[in-house]
Amino acid sequence: SPTQKCVMTSQNHGFAVDANMLPYDWKVLFTNANDKSNEGIIHTSRPFFSVQFHPEHTSGPMDLECLFDVFIQVVKAGQTEGIQPGDYFERKKMHKLIILKNVYLFVDCWQTFQLPLNFFKGYLQSLISDKLVSITKPIHSFTPKKVLIIGSGGLSIGQAGEFDYSGSQAIKALKEEHIQTVLINPNIATVQTSKGLADKVYFLPLTPEYVRQVIRSERPDGVLLTKVKLIGTNAVVNKCYFRFGGQTALNCGVELDKSNVFAEYGCHILGTPIQSIIETEDRKLFADKIYEIGEKVAPSVAVDSVAKALEAAQQLGFPVMARAAFSLGGLGSGFANSETELKNLALQAFAHSNQLIIDKSLKGWKEVEYEVVRDAYDNCITVCNMENVDPLGIHTGESIVVAPSQTLSSKEYNMLRSCALKVIRHFGIVGECNIQYALNPKTEEYYIIEVNARLSRSSALASKATGYPLAYVAAKLALGKALPTINNSVTGKTTACFEPSLDYCVVKIPRWDLKKFLRVSPKIGSSMKSVGEVMAIGRKFEEAFQKALRMVDEACIGFDPYGEQVTEQDLSEPTDKRMFVVAAALKNGYTVERLYELTKIDAWFLQKMKNIVDLNTYLEGFGQRDLTRDIILKAKQYGFSDKQIGTLTCLMTSKLKYPSPRSKIRRISNRTIFKANNKAKNISSVAQAVKSTELAVRHQREEFNLIPYVKQIDTVAAEWPAETNYLYLTYNGTTHDLEFPGDHTMVIGSGVYRIGSSVEFDWCAVSCLSELRKLGRKTIMVNYNPETVSTDYDICDRLYFEEISFEVVMDIYN
Repeated sequence: SPTQKCVMTSQNHGFAVDANMLPYDWKVLFTNANDKSNEGIIHTSRPFFSVQFHPEHTSGPMDLECLFDVFIQVVKAGQTEGIQPGDYFERKKMHKLIILKNVYLFVDCWQTFQLPLNFFKGYLQSLISDKLVSITKPIHSFTPKKVLIIGSGGLSIGQAGEFDYSGSQAIKALKEEHIQTVLINPNIATVQTSKGLADKVYFLPLTPEYVRQVIRSERPDGVLLTKVKLIGTNAVVNKCYFRFGGQTALNCGVELDKSNVFAEYGCHILGTPIQSIIETEDRKLFADKIYEIGEKVAPSVAVDSVAKALEAAQQLGFPVMARAAFSLGGLGSGFANSETELKNLALQAFAHSNQLIIDKSLKGWKEVEYEVVRDAYDNCITVCNMENVDPLGIHTGESIVVAPSQTLSSKEYNMLRSCALKVIRHFGIVGECNIQYALNPKTEEYYIIEVNARLSRSSALASKATGYPLAYVAAKLALGKALPTINNSVTGKTTACFEPSLDYCVVKIPRWDLKKFLRVSPKIGSSMKSVGEVMAIGRKFEEAFQKALRMVDEACIGFDPYGEQVTEQDLSEPTDKRMFVVAAALKNGYTVERLYELTKIDAWFLQKMKNIVDLNTYLEGFGQRDLTRDIILKAKQYGFSDKQIGTLTCLMTSKLKYPSPRSKIRRISNRTIFKANNKAKNISSVAQAVKSTELAVRHQREEFNLIPYVKQIDTVAAEWPAETNYLYLTYNGTTHDLEFPGDHTMVIGSGVYRIGSSVEFDWCAVSCLSELRKLGRKTIMVNYNPETVSTDYDICDRLYFEEISFEVVMDIYN
């Protein structure tokens, strides 16, 4: 529209007014940005307007609740200025709208209006426009010719391959605008430093001194920091990007700004101003800004010494959480129950930062995240909301995360969404930001934990979970483009100003390699220890959850209740093996209510986990010959693998070659195997020893014609026609979403990052895909790591976000 304003509304009724057949005195008020259908009409001279959606947000976004304010204002204007001596009367037959239990009825009626002649002509239209449009000119109107991109450097805990992904996306977005790109990144293992992506690459340290030398030499029109925040605004000449290079790039950008390097060389900020970034990172400034809009942060005090930290703790009351400002991955943070514990934490934190935040502990509350996008015209959308399975107190990078949220009510979801939009507008963020909440599980009380005005690991997860290219869009927005004018590059048919709809469930689980380090505590908390993460997709939580557990560790067969011993301490004080302790507890008769008391994991998730354990126990009562089609199908729909089913039914065949249902078998109970194989380390070792088990179940499944269905991730839940190459497998379906012409070359990804295997193998996979494309070969990528470039939608012809296992790869191959 002429205003460049786009808003989110609840679903319409599936039909619309034909705008070409409107009477002469009616005109279009709202238009659907995707299919261009009519969403509202307005009279040119009378106070009449109608919309095709529910502005009262039942149930949906509250973005256009202001239309009721307009209605009241028009009524009052007619009363105060319309009733004047000598004004004419008009008696007209109207259609009165009656709403009864969501049924809309139009009834003929006669009504008398007393209105001044032409008083409302243009008045109503301008009133609505004023409510919706707060920015009439774009913040950025100049497109730079050369942009300097600052990468994230070497990988570290909390800052890994996700910023290679975001930086690569930013480079692609800028090259589409014919902007020359210059990259500084000393990490030779990244995709973004490969030949042919950026126009120039400098393998230099990411320090203010070296960046200043490159700026002086290259004289870029802009600077872009590849990980965390995109700093850049606009001027007639130079621009600066600080969004895609991580905390490393962010801190470097802030230092350059403080030393006036940008002013010296005429570099200006694109997107989010540096001051806004500082306000989100400095905890005291952040709290003050949040209070300005009537929202709340957890009671906290910013301190700069150990003594002041102890005073703040006495003021707030123990337990408290201490965390360092301007830190990554919760570095230098933790919970303290006493002065001694706090003193130790404070000494560690001040080694990384000159400011320490002491927060009142909200341990046990729900932790919820929203990924929000805003453009220079004040259009805002929430791309994804995510819920942590683990309660507050565990860093979101250490927690199991599910998207979309599963335990929030519609009211809670939209309450937090509205708050997120208010926050991103107040801080003036242009691009993408992540907002984290603490939500009281028993009330609707919530606090804002933090705002990251940048791309992060959560951003990479949200992007891969929804199919929405966050980094690509953020780079476009930094150039001053409006969201409605950017195409959804995944579907090719919808606008980027669209909140993705998910008809599936995504589960993220971190991977820890703690056993590779001596004297490291297995406990997890407010600081990150994980070295990677996986993302699984399914139509049920149980399905995605079990997939993800197998992705983290190839030796894991699923939600195994025999892998760990139960202790209440391990339940209440989480470790990297906590989920398997929960499985063992459910197997040993712990109730959902008792487990909630010990873990504070929402009862909904615990019940879903109990469903898996119950089915696990049920399957233990069968041998292979007893398995029916319905039993196998139910197990597959709950995420059980062929190996897992085979282990539970514990088949042994007299034939060592290819098994058949008529093979002689005998069944051993799972408990017996566990006791008899302590030396064999775990029960999955038995499944590996009995080589025929997985193949036997696979053969029987194929005889029953039980195969997984291939589904698309299209960002729109099939609401709009879309053809995407972003795929996953599920047994909770009835048809495939696409056809299989064959003639593809499959490339197997490296999976989850771990000590000794990380982004360098993603570079290998991407390079392989690139060469195959040059040879004219169609490609298939199989990987499940949301941090990688190889799982980007435009790298291959078909992307399967799936397990890398014999069963799944063979299913894709077939």
